[in-house]
Amino acid sequence: MASIYNFKRIQSVPSASDFLDIVLSRTQRKTPTVVHPGYNIGRIRQFYMRKVKFTQDTFDEKLNQILSDFPQLDNVHPFYADLMNVLYDKDHYKLALGQINTARHLIDSVAKDYTRLLKFGDSLYRCKQLKRAALGRMATIMKRQKDSLAYLEQVRQHLSRLPSIDPNTRTLIVCGYPNVGKSSFLNKVTRADVDVQPYAFTTKSLFVGHMDYNYLRWQVIDTPGILDHPLEERNTIEMQSITALAHLRACVLFFVDLSEQCGYSIKEQISLFNSIKPLFTSKPTLLVISKIDVCKLEDISAEDRQLVEDVCKDDNIELSQLSTYHDVGVIETRNLACDKLLQQRVAMKLRGQKAQSILNRVHLSVPSHREGTDRTPCIPEQVRKRRKYDLSDPDRPKLERDLEAESGGAGVYSYDLKKMYLLKNDEWKHDVIPEIMDGKNVADFIDPEIEEKLAELELEEEKLEAEGIYDSPEEDEDEDEAKIRSMARKIREKKQIIAQESRLKKGHNRPGVVGTIKAGQQTIDDFASHLEQLGMDAEKVEARAKSIARKRARSVSRGPAEALARGTSVAARAISIVRDRSTAGLASDKQAKIAAKKKALAQRKTNLHARAGEADRAIMTKMPKHLFSGKRKLGTNDRR
Repeated sequence: MASIYNFKRIQSVPSASDFLDIVLSRTQRKTPTVVHPGYNIGRIRQFYMRKVKFTQDTFDEKLNQILSDFPQLDNVHPFYADLMNVLYDKDHYKLALGQINTARHLIDSVAKDYTRLLKFGDSLYRCKQLKRAALGRMATIMKRQKDSLAYLEQVRQHLSRLPSIDPNTRTLIVCGYPNVGKSSFLNKVTRADVDVQPYAFTTKSLFVGHMDYNYLRWQVIDTPGILDHPLEERNTIEMQSITALAHLRACVLFFVDLSEQCGYSIKEQISLFNSIKPLFTSKPTLLVISKIDVCKLEDISAEDRQLVEDVCKDDNIELSQLSTYHDVGVIETRNLACDKLLQQRVAMKLRGQKAQSILNRVHLSVPSHREGTDRTPCIPEQVRKRRKYDLSDPDRPKLERDLEAESGGAGVYSYDLKKMYLLKNDEWKHDVIPEIMDGKNVADFIDPEIEEKLAELELEEEKLEAEGIYDSPEEDEDEDEAKIRSMARKIREKKQIIAQESRLKKGHNRPGVVGTIKAGQQTIDDFASHLEQLGMDAEKVEARAKSIARKRARSVSRGPAEALARGTSVAARAISIVRDRSTAGLASDKQAKIAAKKKALAQRKTNLHARAGEADRAIMTKMPKHLFSGKRKLGTNDRR
C-alpha cells in the first residue's frame, strides 16, 4: 500500500476531440499511406490491418496511461481515500475510471472484429471501407467518453494542487474554530506562507509546512476551521479537517481563543472540542490558548475557567498558552507537542513485537552476592573529587570552549592535540620525534660516527678494485670452441650475401644506372662502350634495348633502353607495363564485348524493384502533406 502519493505526476487528460486528433494523426504519421496499383490482395489486406491494429494500440496506450496515473482508492492510504471521497465523491470517480476502462475493452473488441473481416477482403475498395468503418466505430466510442474525460481532467487539476502529506511521518495537526490563530502559528513554526485574514474560513483547504526539531523532520498541517454541528451537516471544507484528524497519527493542537474575537464563545469552543474528541482519543493532545496578549486564562470568569480546567483533567491533554503577535510561548508550545508525540511513538514501538524480539536478545549481567561480600559499583576517587561545571563559578574547571574564548575565539585559537598524551614523562609530549620504546626514539638508535665509518669503507673498496681483486680471470678458449665461432661467423657472412643477391634479383629492387645521361649527348653506342670498359658484356643489353624500342607502342611509357636509343634520360628504376585486368583471360575482343554485355544485364536485373540502397539520398519531408493539405481555413498552418 502506497503511504504517500505524488498527484503532480499525473499527466493531463485531453478532451474527446483532442484525443481523436492525437490518435488518428499518429496513425497517419507512423504507418504507410500509399497503396501502389501493383500490390496483390494479400499485401493490401496487410496494409489496412496494420492501420487498424496501430490505431487500437495507440488508444490502448493512452487509456492505460490515464488508468495507471490516477490513484485507485483501494490501493492508497485510507487518509487519501477518504480525502478524495470528500472532495470528489468516490462513486463518481470510480464510475469515470470504469467508463474509460470499458471504452478500452470496446475498442479492443472492435479492432479484433474488423481485423478478422479484413482477412476476407476481396478488393482494395472493400478493405478500405472496412478500415474506415473500424476507425469510425473507435472514434464514436471515444466521443461518448466526453464527460468522463472532462471530469477526470478537473479532478487531475484539483489533485495537483493538494499538498503532499505523508501519513506515517511525525506530524502536528492544528485545528479549532475559524479565526482562532491556527494559520499564524503555522507561519511562525514553519517556512510556510499561509494567508492570514481577520475573517472566518480564510483557510479553505489543508496546508502543510515543514520544520526541524531534535534533528528530525516534522510536518505541520493547518486544517480549515470546524463548526460545532452534526457530522452530516458539515461541508467539504470542514470534512477535510475531520479526515485529517481521523486518519493521521499525529499530535493534535486544539486552539481556543479566550478573547472571543473569533466570534464564538468559550463555551461553544469547548463544546466543539468535546464533540470531536473521539477522533483523537489515542493521540497526544494540547489545548492551546491563543491571543494571550489580548486575554489570558486568569482574566476570564470563574465559570469559563472551570470549563477549560475540566478539559485538562484528562491525563493525555495538556494546557499551553501563546501569542503569535508577540512571539510568546510559540516555541515552547511546539517543543511540548513534539516531545509528547515522540514519547508516544517510543511507547508504541516498545509495545510492538519487534521491540520485544530485540529485548529478548539483550542480556544484562548483574554480579551475584557471594562469599559474604557486597559488590558495590566502583567509582574512581578522581571522579568523585571532580567538581561540577558551573558557569557562574570563577574557579570552575575550564573547558576547551572557555580556553578558546580566552585565546581569541574561533579561527585564532589552536587546540593542542598532544596535551592529553599519557607518557611516562610529561616533558616528552611536545618532542619533535616522540618516544617509541623505553623512553627512546629513532634518534637514539642512530650512530653519530656513521658517516666517518662509511667514508672509510668506501676508501677500502677503491683500494681493492685498484689491486684487481674483483677482476675475473679470463678463461682460455679451447680449440673446438674457436672452430665453432669461426664457422658461425662464416655462416652469418654467407647469409648476408645470399640476402643481398635475392634483393638484387627482384624487379622492384633491381638497381639502375647510377647518374643520368643528358639528352642529345650520349647514345646507346656510348653506353655499350662504357660497359665494355668496365669489363661487362654489352651485346645482350644492346639487343634487348633495340627489341623494346621496336615492339613498344606510343602510349606505353618508354623504358631505359628506348630512352637511350632516342637520346632521353634513363629512369633510376624500371617501369612496369599497366594491363587491364577486366579483359585478363579473354582470348579476343569478341569475348570481351560479350562479357561487358552480360555484366550490364546482370546489374540491371538486381535493381528492378527499385530498392533503396546505401548510396541513395534520404531527404526527409519538411512539411508532411497530410498535415497541410485539404481545404484551407483561417489561421496559420504551422499549428503542429
